[in-house]
Amino acid sequence: MEEKSNATLEKIHEAAMAEFLDKGFQGASLRQIVKNAGVTTGAFYGYFSSKEALFASIVEPHAAALMGRFMEAQTSFAELPEEQQPDHMGEESSNCVHWMVDYICQHREPVKLLLTRAEGTSYEHFVHSMVEVEVEYTLQYMEVLRRLGRDIPELSQSLCHIIASGMMSGIFEIVIHDMPREQALRDVDQLRDFYTAGWLKLMGA
Repeated sequence: MEEKSNATLEKIHEAAMAEFLDKGFQGASLRQIVKNAGVTTGAFYGYFSSKEALFASIVEPHAAALMGRFMEAQTSFAELPEEQQPDHMGEESSNCVHWMVDYICQHREPVKLLLTRAEGTSYEHFVHSMVEVEVEYTLQYMEVLRRLGRDIPELSQSLCHIIASGMMSGIFEIVIHDMPREQALRDVDQLRDFYTAGWLKLMGA
């Protein structure tokens, strides 16, 4: 019985993935998903309460993994003694970005749903949420540098948001364009070099 249940769930997920990738969450037809999965509407509601619950069941593990690793990188850096932070700046973020590239390349379709097909769901602002975290920790780090005696100019929160948004959007281009892993790693490393140079310039280095 459990085997049959798992097989049915897998069919629903496969049909949903195809429909959501093709039409996005808002344009996707629950009726079409049920039909393509070869199940009844009643059977569907035995698994999910709504189309959004179905969408969430596909993307939530990946949203949690990406945000979790991203937050881990931010907090582990912020928890370093302040005098050590400048020497480690970029090290943890580099490891995190490489991990994210690998993760995305291993889970392309559900991550694409999360990043490009989530309009109308609670995941619609996922990238924006990551950007907000990046801005918060960037501003904190600039305060650390000032306490260490560095002459750091005042940078507005809005400017930090624009820069972080551009960086995040650039990283997630690997999803949109289905880049091979090696190309993705190379491009993202060069993108980080570009943004690092810009930050150093703004901070008067």
